Amino acid sequence: MKNIISLVVLGFLLNIALQTNAQVINETPVDGLFPDDGIIDVKPTPLPSIRMADVMWQKRIWRVIDFREKMNQPFYFPVEAHGNWRSFFQIVIDGLKEGEITAYDISATDEFLAPITYNEVVARQTSAVNMVLSRPYPPYDEYDTTIYTTFDPSKVMQLRIKEDWYFDKQRSQMMVRIIGLCPVMMEERDGKEIPQPLFWIYFPEARNILAKAQMYNRFNDAEKRTYDEIFWKRMFSSYIYKESNVFDRRISEYAEGIDALFESERIKNDLFTFEHQLWEF
Repeated sequence: MKNIISLVVLGFLLNIALQTNAQVINETPVDGLFPDDGIIDVKPTPLPSIRMADVMWQKRIWRVIDFREKMNQPFYFPVEAHGNWRSFFQIVIDGLKEGEITAYDISATDEFLAPITYNEVVARQTSAVNMVLSRPYPPYDEYDTTIYTTFDPSKVMQLRIKEDWYFDKQRSQMMVRIIGLCPVMMEERDGKEIPQPLFWIYFPEARNILAKAQMYNRFNDAEKRTYDEIFWKRMFSSYIYKESNVFDRRISEYAEGIDALFESERIKNDLFTFEHQLWEF
């Protein structure tokens, strides 16, 4: 009887040991100090309310973020998404596919008037060109061929921003609101890079997905930053290419080279000094 009880107890303990070992083997190793699924379930940071009566001064500004600048490289990389890391444009494209954000036609105006679909965006960047080529080997004749150009997200290297700067007399503070974003693809023509804007997206609508997407922090892996944070904290490098004016002209239309750079800096400096000129020190 004692032997039977011993065998039952031994079998029970052995079964527990086998189950425990199986669980340990089946568990996925933690790749880091602690488990991190990379999912950020947060809402966009609420912005302060605006009363029309409190806006005593306003200026519309258009600027460019170039992803090739060192400070802006986290917008561009990774070129191909892996795991939870995606580039800014990949996040936008995924949002268009899933219907979370709306793209607006850029051909006529930078206003949000004509919505376009993801398929339309891709179709506009896909083309077929018929060409006549010569064979580099016998019989050295000419032949017709078709060269297809497909949509390449890795060519998106700039981002245009449309924003409104205003002075809130209730808070006695200069403030800014981003209105729209426009990804820009760089195309090579005759050995030169030609910027080709793709579409506009309404920034307040896009904030919902940008607040859930991580952006790589170059200085601290433990500090998670979202793309929404990057925009409203102004953690990017950019230059101004247009301000609202009576002729509706860009800087490049009346200044070139170093003069265009100086004009961009002048506009930037005017925004900075406007608030200070209202006070006496």
